[in-house]
Amino acid sequence: MTNEPLASRIRPKNLNEFVGQEHLVGKGKPLAIAIEKKHLFSFILWGPPGVGKTTLAKIYSKSLNAKLYELSAVAAGKDEIRKVLKDDSNGQPKVLLLDEIHRFNKSQQDFLLPYVESGEMALIGATTENPSFEIISPLLSRCRVFVLNELKSDEMLSIINHTGFKMDSDAKDWLVAMANGDARQAITMLENTNALYGSTSSPSRADLSREKSRESRDGSTGSPSRAKSRDKKITVETLIQTLQSKHLRYDKKGEEHYNTISAFIKSMRASQADSALYYLARMVDSGEDPLFIARRMVIFASEDIGLAMPTALVVANSVFRACETIGYPECGINLAHGVSYLCQCKKDRRSYDAYQAALADVKKHGNLPIPFNVRNAPTKLMKELGYGKGYEKYSDESYLPEKLKGKKYLRD
Repeated sequence: MTNEPLASRIRPKNLNEFVGQEHLVGKGKPLAIAIEKKHLFSFILWGPPGVGKTTLAKIYSKSLNAKLYELSAVAAGKDEIRKVLKDDSNGQPKVLLLDEIHRFNKSQQDFLLPYVESGEMALIGATTENPSFEIISPLLSRCRVFVLNELKSDEMLSIINHTGFKMDSDAKDWLVAMANGDARQAITMLENTNALYGSTSSPSRADLSREKSRESRDGSTGSPSRAKSRDKKITVETLIQTLQSKHLRYDKKGEEHYNTISAFIKSMRASQADSALYYLARMVDSGEDPLFIARRMVIFASEDIGLAMPTALVVANSVFRACETIGYPECGINLAHGVSYLCQCKKDRRSYDAYQAALADVKKHGNLPIPFNVRNAPTKLMKELGYGKGYEKYSDESYLPEKLKGKKYLRD
């Protein structure tokens, strides 16, 4: 009997067992090539929870016969990094997997720079946040960024089938929809359901591998669940009962976390202060990181309120700062103050929509030539080439590239 979570026990050991992220690990794709050629370098894995970031880091490290050090930026600091650097790896390359790297502050990220640059250790940063905003430019420039996607429905089904639990098709479909592309959440849900309503222990990867070998020998097509016979089938009803069970507390990385923050933001968007305060109270009572909540409020202030009330961003930033300096329990009052204010503000998404439209053109057209009259002309040669020629401070003429002349992003 082991206390190791099922998600860890059945974790893929190589790319042949890995499901999803074909744009990174498919034949001829960048991570597959790096693993095949045993290329040691630093990179960032950016994507939602439960899509394979930790698994890929482990597979990559194993392919290099490297010594893998796993740290979480939530709890680790410079001292833990120093221990990794001082540790004798017996000649093996050192690979540091730093989960939630976005939680490292600027000083801590600066500390990593010389070691990453010198190759003393390779850094694999795992994050759910946009690295452009959360990781300092010098460190980001020394790492490749790989974007991981939510797992598709067929990929989720493949992973669910591989757990070996006996389920009907309705239960599988319900679980795929509930997990929303998060394999770890689906596996954990199955393990908890089996623990509460099943009759036997969950399988290990060795169980499943032995069953797969047996099927290959005798040609059977049975489920890997034969490795450990179960009397009870997991159904939609038992899954729902598990989700609602009092035994399962608010999981900061699970479905409740994302459902609650979603309801919180949508309540503010609809100017429903009572609903927003209720969901805020649920998160605070469950010990949710106040900076996570405040960060979403700062984003909301520009995305949803924007030009309708520019002071919303000032208030949201002040709430974030208060949470940084005060902490729980008192900063819950600051959060409530900010939420109440944001709910009462008029909403205007024009600046957000305009930015998204401009970004779409950037991605579609690439770096279009900038008109000569608005180019910088710091040297004589540039002036002779026409840089800055004809520039007028308050001209009505569009400064957009020629291909986009007349384009309107910010609507009246």
